[in-house]
Amino acid sequence: MASLPERMIAIDPEEAGGPEVLVAVERPVPVPAPGEYLIKVAAAGVNRPDAMQRQGKYPPPPGAPSILGLELAGEVAAVGDGAEPAMIGQPVCALVAGGGYAEYAVAPAGQCLPVPHALTMVEAAAIPETLFTVWTNVFERAHIVEGDTLLVHGGTSGIGTMAILLGTLFDLTVIVTAGSDAKCAAARANGAAHAINYKTQDFVAEVARITGGRGCQAVLDMVGGDYVPRNLKCLAEEGRHVSIAVQGGNKAEIRLHELMQRRLTLTGSTLRARSAAFKSLVADELCRTVWPHVAEGRLKPVIDSVFPLREAAKAHARLESGDHVGKIVLEMGSN
Repeated sequence: MASLPERMIAIDPEEAGGPEVLVAVERPVPVPAPGEYLIKVAAAGVNRPDAMQRQGKYPPPPGAPSILGLELAGEVAAVGDGAEPAMIGQPVCALVAGGGYAEYAVAPAGQCLPVPHALTMVEAAAIPETLFTVWTNVFERAHIVEGDTLLVHGGTSGIGTMAILLGTLFDLTVIVTAGSDAKCAAARANGAAHAINYKTQDFVAEVARITGGRGCQAVLDMVGGDYVPRNLKCLAEEGRHVSIAVQGGNKAEIRLHELMQRRLTLTGSTLRARSAAFKSLVADELCRTVWPHVAEGRLKPVIDSVFPLREAAKAHARLESGDHVGKIVLEMGSN
């Protein structure tokens, strides 16, 4: 640790508010705890939970840093007790509970994945949060298998684009919704089998048409609210509805006999507050099942835009505009 700086630049807002509260400040360089790596951050992904935290709606879990950022990529600069010293200098990307918007961050060793030559650091930083989320919810909670049809709302979001990419790799038929014809075209260009403009089309009727009335095996929903009963109408018998966000409302009214008659499953999860042990198990599974595709260049995240760390406010404004297609990334560069 002797050669490391004591201070670093970070985005650690002192009060809730709009993107303008995201200003660069100095913070102490964190010290890795047992089993952790200290990472010299090259890039950090920007995600909607970051914006919610900035707004004061999603506080970090106990023990997590108040510095924003749930995913990052960089080189291991130091290791805590019990972590592998040979990793120093190695490129990794990581899922973290916070701290990514900084020049240095700590991450549990088990939540880190190696960055292969096929990825840039910007691309690597854009993968962990959406990959862990889509994998655990679509492939584990929804038990989706080859040949199934998946409906995803927000097809040009970070989650939506990752769902399309994984669906392509694992032979799923992915139907997405998006808010404009241009976004629908972008989703199809990224690999979606079908894209529905929810502003001009009834997605329930369109899913019925596309599937010949059979419905889809799973829905990945980030909207909640009145989308939930409509999503259930899109499901085939034995279908699974997985909620991962409630951007459209925290309450939904459903008809229970519909679940019973068609044997539907209504489930959901959050990721950030899950234990390091759980996230490490997911990382191990991803290393076996998905990372070979990443290493061969068959899975690359869709990058919308890249901003310097000091322009985090502009990155959040871009996120909240809804105009982005894919991931927004902060790059440390000379910051």
